[in-house]
Amino acid sequence: MKYVLVFFSFLLLSCEPAPHLENFQALQTDSGQPVDKQRGVIFPQDHGPHLEQGIEWWYVTANLTAVSGETFGAQWTLFRTQAPVSFESTWWDNQLYFAHFALQHEQTHIAFERFARAGQASIVDSPFSAQLDDWSLKSTEQSFLPLQMQAKQQDYAIAVSLSNSPLTLHGENGYSQKTESGHASYYFSYPFLEASGVITFKGKQYKVTGNAWYDREWSASLLDKSQFGWDWFSLVSDENGKQGLMLFCIRDDKNNYDYCSGSRIAKNGQATMIAREDISLSVLERITLNDRQYPSKWQITLPNSAPIMLETLTKDSRNQLSVPYWEGRVRASGGFNGLGFAELTGY
Repeated sequence: MKYVLVFFSFLLLSCEPAPHLENFQALQTDSGQPVDKQRGVIFPQDHGPHLEQGIEWWYVTANLTAVSGETFGAQWTLFRTQAPVSFESTWWDNQLYFAHFALQHEQTHIAFERFARAGQASIVDSPFSAQLDDWSLKSTEQSFLPLQMQAKQQDYAIAVSLSNSPLTLHGENGYSQKTESGHASYYFSYPFLEASGVITFKGKQYKVTGNAWYDREWSASLLDKSQFGWDWFSLVSDENGKQGLMLFCIRDDKNNYDYCSGSRIAKNGQATMIAREDISLSVLERITLNDRQYPSKWQITLPNSAPIMLETLTKDSRNQLSVPYWEGRVRASGGFNGLGFAELTGY
């Protein structure tokens, strides 16, 4: 599950970066049509946009290792949100597009964002292409995989290929309920992508390989008005025959975990849904960043498993962008051993 529910009405004409917005819940919007549980997932159509839903993303996170043994994290994301206005123009289609690109190494995290109108950003279902300016994620053949991911900003860049992952449908064949009141999305992933290519970090190039996780999600709304954000985790095991684990817990206005769900993912991509009552998530340690507390270590308890300990790697992984959120690498041990990413919103 990904990112933020936004309505940047003041960006429609200027496409300038928004001012810093402190209240995540205030950005929540219930926009467009709720997803239809009976519809199911349709390919290749669902690689493309769903303009009838209010929010949508094409989202890649990756754990990468250089030839030198140094490790890196990477994020590439294109978002679309409905932003209807009462005038007609060839360059405005009532949608706002924005993209994020981030890299991290050791305890350094850097993040960039761009905004666009129609024409500047484009998404095509087949052959798949999602791009904003020269930041792009594209199929290199007629099939969806393999993909080529590219972005460059200042002294930071990524150019990697992504291939060889099964498809995973979360929830009930892709229909993923998010709240007790019934907010839901369609949500699928390619969790075991083999990544290889080149990144540039502080002007230095590194040849890298590793695992990438691609998420696709679209919805009218993911939160109730009484909910303020979520902790989301994507984990891939270190063992032969990859296993995956996706968990999310939405938090209420007192920062208590309110609604949890998740998927265990087999080597072939088959997901087994984990019921909310079977998930226990507790924060063991926190870190204070600019007078705000963020979790830095958790314990996860699931059925038929030893407790899972989860700890952040780059401690300050905040994307300090128009809407700030924490997106960074984590390591899991105990009942699940491997690497992944966490996303923390609303703190």
